[in-house]
Amino acid sequence: MHPAHSTPSGRQTPDVFLSGLLFYDIGFTGLESAPTPGAEIWTKGMGSSPGGIANFAVALSRLGLRVSLAAAFGDDLTGAYCRQLLSDGEGIDLSRSRSYANWPTPVTVSLAYDGDRALITHGQPPPDSPDELIGTPPPARAAVAHLGPEPQQWIRTAADAGTLVFADAGWEQAERWGDEILAQLPDCHAFLPNEAEAMAYTGEDSPYAALEALSELVPLAVVTLGAGGAIAVDRATGERAGVRGLDVPALDSTGAGDVFGAALVAATLAGRSLAERLRFANQAASLSVQRIGGAAAAPFLQDLEPLVQPEQ
Repeated sequence: MHPAHSTPSGRQTPDVFLSGLLFYDIGFTGLESAPTPGAEIWTKGMGSSPGGIANFAVALSRLGLRVSLAAAFGDDLTGAYCRQLLSDGEGIDLSRSRSYANWPTPVTVSLAYDGDRALITHGQPPPDSPDELIGTPPPARAAVAHLGPEPQQWIRTAADAGTLVFADAGWEQAERWGDEILAQLPDCHAFLPNEAEAMAYTGEDSPYAALEALSELVPLAVVTLGAGGAIAVDRATGERAGVRGLDVPALDSTGAGDVFGAALVAATLAGRSLAERLRFANQAASLSVQRIGGAAAAPFLQDLEPLVQPEQ
């Protein structure tokens, strides 16, 4: 058990601090094929919830951790809905977040079919950069950051204060700003790309070779393999591990990588072995793909095996 420390304002110190883009997600499942021009398709399932960095935040909160989120919300109906659900429904501290007038909350529509999903997003860059939004990050045991082409000073500040920074970055960043992203890894404890991203960043032709290359740049390198599981190297402990994906009926894979990452953070903070961390994260992600949405599909701690429950 660890004590619930408080900030001078009376808020509890978070276990995990997060920064990234937030979306309002609408997911459609049960499509037999992709839409075609001039045709209408009726789906068998639909769900909506906050998405993007909210997937990570909700999953961490449901795993029993205190979570603080810095994100931009539009001053609109979807922004208000997302704020209320995250704060009141999931218990996430939004004191570092901000709502902006005349800026629409980004919206993503996910179409799940053929065992995968296609995404359509409407959005604009947030009015403030992460550093402008965050200022000095709060003390936390871990932080989750989405890397972009520009270095973020708050990440270095958090790392210097002893916070374990878990980072990811998207495919588009690998295609356009691979070198800029990799240059930021020395400030990070972990990097969590999927296999396509890992190979794009490193120029390697296999996820295993990409993992080896990334392990030279960051203490904890993890490459997710989708339904194939995940592989990882932890230089801090000298461990190597891999886990196969679980054979489950996948309804919607939206946000599964975020749920995996959140469970990995939780198990890391619980002090578990690398193999245990991967098994726990793999189980959490496998549960999430059987439900609609990202944040909405994140499992609760009681849904998972008790082997690596985070210490409270």
